[in-house]
Amino acid sequence: MKAKIQVRLKNGILDPQGKTVNNALHHLGFENINHVRVGKLIEFEIEESDRKKAFQVIEDACKKLLANPVIEDYSYEVEED
Repeated sequence: MKAKIQVRLKNGILDPQGKTVNNALHHLGFENINHVRVGKLIEFEIEESDRKKAFQVIEDACKKLLANPVIEDYSYEVEED
């Protein structure tokens, strides 16, 4: 199975990287783009035939390493090979 995890800062958490990108876009003439937020996409393959077990492994990986649940939200999708 292939997993795609999207990690983003929670609403209300300051995003300095998003602010920097927003400012750079404005300097390049993209004045109609605002409120930029930057996140990360993590993709990996998981060797598990049981979809429920695969979801549990992904949840555990997100909570223990891939996301900081205090300041970040995450979502994921799983595709079978």
